[in-house]
Amino acid sequence: MTQVRYHVLHETHYRYAWPVSMSRQLLHLTPRETPRQTTLAHRVDITPVPAERERRTDYFGNRVEHISVGAAHEELAVLATSTVDVRRIGDAPRPQSPAWEHVRDRLHQVGPAPLLEPCQYLYASPHIEPLAALARYARLDFHRDRPLFDATCALMRRIHRDFEFDPEATTVSTPLETLLKQRRGVCQDFAHFMIGCLRSLGLPARYVSGYLLTQPPPGQPRLIGADASHAWVSVFCPGAGWLDFDPTNCVQPDDQHITVAWGRDFSDVTPMRGVILGGGEHVVEVRVTVMPEGDARPARTCAEATQPLEPE
Repeated sequence: MTQVRYHVLHETHYRYAWPVSMSRQLLHLTPRETPRQTTLAHRVDITPVPAERERRTDYFGNRVEHISVGAAHEELAVLATSTVDVRRIGDAPRPQSPAWEHVRDRLHQVGPAPLLEPCQYLYASPHIEPLAALARYARLDFHRDRPLFDATCALMRRIHRDFEFDPEATTVSTPLETLLKQRRGVCQDFAHFMIGCLRSLGLPARYVSGYLLTQPPPGQPRLIGADASHAWVSVFCPGAGWLDFDPTNCVQPDDQHITVAWGRDFSDVTPMRGVILGGGEHVVEVRVTVMPEGDARPARTCAEATQPLEPE
């Protein structure tokens, strides 16, 4: 199984109309360790320098960091720099999966103890409500006795076909019912929608956040800041574990997807969120760069860290 090494820059820059006297933030910016992914180095540079920093592991096993900035500031800049190895699945054998109804019934048994870890992804969460309309949409692919893997692949393909990528169509609070009607949105919406479809059938599905390698036009250099955060879906299959599906691109994630965090939905894995005192109106700029090792590196930005990475 071959692997690809990536260098990832994730820059977040807030500019405030008035000074902020205090800022407390929670960061989900550290790539996860998985059977297919190893984080070799990671650091987060913050300006102004926080008075407090605390690293821990959250309920879902994600590496998170709490920061507190007490000095007055009109700008807050956060630069996460990571080096990650991702192993390629390639042409691995198609996973054997039971009928989807068997998976559903097994996870809802009252007798023997159910599989507790996937069961927490069966229910409604802040951004995902398992609606009857989603169940009707999903059942077109989830025929009786159809293997879970085959049915989920078909659902992913149909979402990709039925929905159009449109970054202006939705916000983080757009309900799934609205998304179903307008059928336009971004990767976060498509992941939420697919998870809602699966949960509406009684199947466990979780939200995965990370990065996706994008390809520049032929003959053009890879530009800093041209990539973006990405989101996809994991479905639990007894015997095979968690299987990933990317409805935005209609693929099973492989060595071009870098996993940062997972949870019930976007609210559990927001890259950066918190509270501030003061500030008034603000403007935020987010830039992501994913560079495979061996690519010709573009010119470095003035915001890029100059200190060596901290080994994990």
